[in-house]
Amino acid sequence: MLIRHLSVSPSLVNNLPFSSLAASPLLGRLASVSHRTFAAMASSTEEFVRGTVHPNGVAVITLDRPKALNAMNLDMDLKYKSYLDEWEEDPRVKCVLIEGSSPRAFCAGMDIKGVVAEIRKDKSTPLVQKIFTAEYTLICKISEYKKPYISLMDGITMGFGIGLSGHGCYRIVTERTVLAMPENAIGLFPDVGFSFIAAQTPGGGSVGAYLGMTGKRITTPADALFVGLGTHYVPSGNLALLKDALLSAQFSEDPHRDVIDVVSKHSSSLESNALLKSLLPQIASSFSSEKSVPEILEELKAHQQSSDATVAEWAKEALGLLKKCAPFSLCLTHKYFAKVASEGRKAHNDLSKLSGVMKLEYRIALRSSLRDDFAEGVRAVLVDKDQNPKWNPCSLEQVDTKDVESLFESLYSGIEELRV
Repeated sequence: MLIRHLSVSPSLVNNLPFSSLAASPLLGRLASVSHRTFAAMASSTEEFVRGTVHPNGVAVITLDRPKALNAMNLDMDLKYKSYLDEWEEDPRVKCVLIEGSSPRAFCAGMDIKGVVAEIRKDKSTPLVQKIFTAEYTLICKISEYKKPYISLMDGITMGFGIGLSGHGCYRIVTERTVLAMPENAIGLFPDVGFSFIAAQTPGGGSVGAYLGMTGKRITTPADALFVGLGTHYVPSGNLALLKDALLSAQFSEDPHRDVIDVVSKHSSSLESNALLKSLLPQIASSFSSEKSVPEILEELKAHQQSSDATVAEWAKEALGLLKKCAPFSLCLTHKYFAKVASEGRKAHNDLSKLSGVMKLEYRIALRSSLRDDFAEGVRAVLVDKDQNPKWNPCSLEQVDTKDVESLFESLYSGIEELRV
């Protein structure tokens, strides 16, 4: 889940310390925003999330909130899922195509400034549960969708943008795609089922752990496909042709085969090798689930002295990214991702399915969003923009393992577990 609410140029976004988050003029007045105001801000949901069924059976969802880089709010989540629910049972619909209305962004995440305001006023606000329930049930719907689900991930695709695309069948990336999960830098943790995706990445899930912990941005199609966030590379100049081909396709009894044929015809070979693939030995060693967070830092420091300039630069960047993250968030992400990667490989384990992962993640999300680190991270990155958050605890040494483990426990009386 990411916060997004400002119209900025792609070049500016790519150079922000926390690239997918930008401050809105409204953020300075967060404390005065009420739940009613938040709902009013989402009154244009019909315009922000448009659904159209074309004559040949292709149903299209268009995210059209360009000034906010298609950031999703609660009402948008609900509208999006209502389309999927309806179309899944509609025999006219053969496949679903998801797109952003502009090349700047597919979806930059979740717009949660209203939620932050509510938490500041009342930590028991039901809005937190509503937001995470809407997000996580939508993600599970996407992962289990009965019909071909195609995401055109052109432009910024971060946080919940990865949640909307990364669990679908066909994930189209372009040379403009920018992927990241940088929630640790605002004192939260990489959610939206990214731990499940991460567990399936190369190096026994170590590449996903690296991306989740550091918030590193993926900016090349080669890396996107290597990690598994993308399934096909289609140059941005060919997206219109791909869409036209899908809208004119004659579907058979096997829509998946039809979609694969169309997408494959418009896909291109990669123009470069995956940098992350060349760094796999170092990533797998440094971000092994067997290592503690302090041990990860120590190994990165050692790699920083490597005679291989590429390895040394990678290690330096990773250390810099980790330094910006909340110590508690780093320990939580490390433990959570390691748990999903390890237990998810066991037959009949709840964490071997996304639905089981999301049930656990729901517990973690409800609790971690109420920790002071989250509000402080938003303040430092979005409101005051001093980039100097005062984390609590302020160092890895001060993180209590029991506090981290407590986030995984069953929810307390009166709070329902996620039902998916």
